[in-house]
Parts: sequence; structure tokens; C-alpha cells
Amino acid sequence: MSPQSPVSSPQPGRSSLLITNIGALVTNASGVPGDVGVVRDGAVGIQDGLIAWVGRAADLPDEYRDVPSVDAEGRAATPGFVDAHTHLVFAGDRSDEFGRRLAGEEYETILAAGGGIHSTVAATRAASFGSLVSDAAARLNRMLACGTTTIEAKSGYGLTTTEEVRILEATRDAGERSRVDVVATFLGAHVPDRGVGLGVYVDLVVDEMLPACAPLASFCDVFCDPAAFGPEDTERILHAARAVGLDLRLHAEQLGHGGGAALAARLGAASADHLDHATEEDATALAAAGVVAVLLPGASLSMRTAQAPARMLWDSGVTVGLGTDCNPGTSYVENMGFVVALACLELGLTPDEALWAATLGSARSLRLDDRGRIAPGAIGDLVILDAPSHHHLPYRPGTNLVWKVVKEGEVV
Repeated sequence: MSPQSPVSSPQPGRSSLLITNIGALVTNASGVPGDVGVVRDGAVGIQDGLIAWVGRAADLPDEYRDVPSVDAEGRAATPGFVDAHTHLVFAGDRSDEFGRRLAGEEYETILAAGGGIHSTVAATRAASFGSLVSDAAARLNRMLACGTTTIEAKSGYGLTTTEEVRILEATRDAGERSRVDVVATFLGAHVPDRGVGLGVYVDLVVDEMLPACAPLASFCDVFCDPAAFGPEDTERILHAARAVGLDLRLHAEQLGHGGGAALAARLGAASADHLDHATEEDATALAAAGVVAVLLPGASLSMRTAQAPARMLWDSGVTVGLGTDCNPGTSYVENMGFVVALACLELGLTPDEALWAATLGSARSLRLDDRGRIAPGAIGDLVILDAPSHHHLPYRPGTNLVWKVVKEGEVV
């Protein structure tokens, strides 16, 4: 099952470009996790928006001599970042809640009192469609400026059929206003709507929301957690999602260990996300099933909770991806370079592993094989860093090191 094509702004014709004098070119060409395949003194030829040639600048074929070019002046270049987990469309501000959590109040307590996700749901319902689109497009453009060229974007702040459809329509329209490619995910099963019983809400998701939302999404996600949906309800929703043509993702093992990772493995989901409380047994199952572990260190940092056991997952053979978890309450992060730094400094990955996860690993979690690598046939999405090596991403956390972003062969 393949996802729908990502949403991006229509272009009159994809561009051709030569990027030369790249001091350290990260290719991810082998596809082996953690093998970033650095080419020294490299060059990349892009034709009609696709990578056509990669190698040492000294070996550049003659036919590229007259192609419009960018001189990287010895800088490093990497594939465009792929942000595999965001909540792109929302309204409202939860900075007050953030302060309350810093003062010691538990997130579960805030949620039960109508805060947390419910606060954002109320603000999103009250916002105009135009403001949802314009605010989301502005976020996409800030992400692009930080090197992100593809994102996954979830609904989940509507919790009624009408509102979930509206959020997915806003996701589509925001993607059409930006050069960032957007893969949409239906997350109606984020939490049950306030005042609606769990069983009634699950029926609503299965019987009404999924048929209405499936044409606007590629994936279905469920927040499988003791604070949201248990494994049985999650499995019912995901089977219904697969029946209407959606691929599967899960929020799993974030606030506690609820069985989501094992379920993701059993169902062959594309990804299991968060995994802060994942066990070695979970890792074995995920690796065997080929489920990508999308780790979100910004969320754990913001919530001041334990980070996911990334080293254990990686060493167990699980494919790892990364995401910002951009959302207004628990990870208002838009910069994937910062997430790469956190993956090294907080999760224990090496710079090569973290960058691979933020590009090819995340692309695999979206079932996209045409990005996350710089190799012939891949989409011409690159980031040129104002640094001699991608190791500067964790070395200089908090600094946006992006010098230029190339999207489908065009400097954007």
C-alpha cells in the first residue's frame, strides 16, 4: 500500500541545477542505517527536478558544464530533512500550560481538567479556515528555512467529523502554498472528545470519521496510550482505516507502556512514534516487522520526561526516524537541525546516525523511497549547510546552519 503523493505547490516545470564545490556531501546512497556515504569535494547534477549525477567535482561530466550552478564554496550538503511527525494545523497558545508544567503540574492532570489537547481543540474549532491555512503555511515556510523539505502532518485537533475534515483540507491548502511536501495523516483518535464516552467516540471514528477523512489522507494514526486509547480500540480503528485504504501509524509508549509498539509490529504499521517507554521485547518485534521507530526528543525535552531508548532500539536493528512533533503544547519545535542535535545529545545517537534518521529513516517511515538520499533518481531536495560538516548540527545546537535549500532542483 503506497501513500498518496505529498501535497506541494504546483510548479510549471521542475528545474535543472548543478551544485559544485561541496566540501562534504552526505548521500545516504547505500541505504544502510547510519552509513551517510560522504563524498569529499563533491558535486550534484539535477535535471528536471531529479538527481541525475553524484560524484567528485573533478569527475563531473561535460554535459553539466553549462547547467545553472551553485558554488557551495566548500560547505557541507545533505539531503533535505524529512520531518516524520508533526501536528501542523492548529490554533491557540498553550504557553501558560507550559509554565504550569514547569512548575510541577502533571500533563495528565491538565488534560483531565480540559487543558492540553482539549484546549487546542477549542481554539482550532473557533479559528477561521483561512487563518488555519495561513498559519500552517507560515509554519511550513519556517520549517523550509531550517532545511525541511518534506513533512508528515496530522489532524486530531477537531474530534468531530466536520472539524477533522476541515483540518485535513487546511493541511492540503497549506501544502499548496508552500514548497514543502506534505503527507497528511488522519488522527481523529487523538483523545475522545470532551463529554463523549470512549465507546461512542470509537464508533464515531470508525463509522463516520474514517470514511469522510480517508480521501484527504495517506495514513491513519491513533494515540495508543493509557491516557487515550487502549490496544483493543486502537486495533479496531486501525483495521477500519486499512479497509478504507489508509496506511497505519501509532503514537506508542509515550506517557506509559500501553502495548502500542507490539500492536504496530503485529499490524505491520509504517511507524510507531515516541516509544519513550519501549522495551527490548518491543524493539525485537519492531525490527522483525520492519516498523520504523519515529523518535521525538523535543517532546520529551519539553515535558521533562525520560527520552526514548534510542541506543537500544538502534542496536536492536530497528530503523529509526526523527520528527519535531511540532505542536502548540508539548513540542513547539520547527527546526529539524535542532532535533538532530537532541538525537545526539539526549538520545545517544552519533551525528551520522542522527542525520540518517532525520532524512532516509524518516522517509522510510512515510513509505517514500524517492527522498532522504542524494542518488540518481531521487528528488532533488538538498540542504547546503553554512558549515564544513554535518557534525556541526549537534556541535552547534540552536543555530540554524542552513545556507541554502534546494527543492526539486530550485534554490528556494
